[in-house]
Amino acid sequence: MAGTNRTVVRPAATPGPAVILVAPQLGENIGMVARAMLNCGLSDLRLVRPRDDWPNQSAERAAAGALSVIEGVRVYETTQAAVADLHRLYITTARNREQVKAIVTPRQAAREIRALETAGERVGLLFGPERTGLSNDDVALGDVIVNVPLNPGFSSLNLAQAVLLLAYEWYQAEDETPARSLHLGGGRPAEKQELIGFFERLEATLEQVGFFHPPEKAPGMRRNLRTLIDRATPTEQEVRTLHGVLSALLGAKLKRAPRPEASEGDGSQPPT
Repeated sequence: MAGTNRTVVRPAATPGPAVILVAPQLGENIGMVARAMLNCGLSDLRLVRPRDDWPNQSAERAAAGALSVIEGVRVYETTQAAVADLHRLYITTARNREQVKAIVTPRQAAREIRALETAGERVGLLFGPERTGLSNDDVALGDVIVNVPLNPGFSSLNLAQAVLLLAYEWYQAEDETPARSLHLGGGRPAEKQELIGFFERLEATLEQVGFFHPPEKAPGMRRNLRTLIDRATPTEQEVRTLHGVLSALLGAKLKRAPRPEASEGDGSQPPT
């Protein structure tokens, strides 16, 4: 989905975990990983023995603007060298290779990583080759296994999807975006007095045309109408529009009303 606002810069409170790709096969995959990382405010991308040459034009094209990540890539010959400066390493694998390690969900991993970063520790996320996954020796380097709970009948993720999922959970762990908001289009919410003024006009008009029938149900009908419009949370412009609708309907009704016929003695021609 498009939607990048290049005028807005939201620096992360912490540098975020390093993303380490072991033996990535395609430059396109690396580029899409860089894009996923920058979406979530991550920038430290490390490659271990990439199959294709580096720098890689395919990776740059697939990064779709995330060149700041691509330009900062560091390349290593071994996984050990790539993670040497880190304090904790979270690894992504569907199998624990019979090694005794804690297993967490991406959401739990994000909480733990945020806490570790706050304490001053550097953390890494380790991803294996697209086809084979991490070797036993690479798994042994990790402190915690991240396992993604997905459809057991089909739980395969491509490399960029896996990175985006973990990066997104890390970003969300500290994000304060409201879960729900109302876009007002540059206007403001209608004040109660504006709503009450419209309600009173609407109810007076409906009273004239006999809408509130039978009379004993009128109070409940009025409350229902007010609740209906209140629930829509109209803006002040929308309330003005509703007034305009009501005025148009009233004007149309007056135009359709039959004119009284002239009667004797009303100033017309005298009878003969």
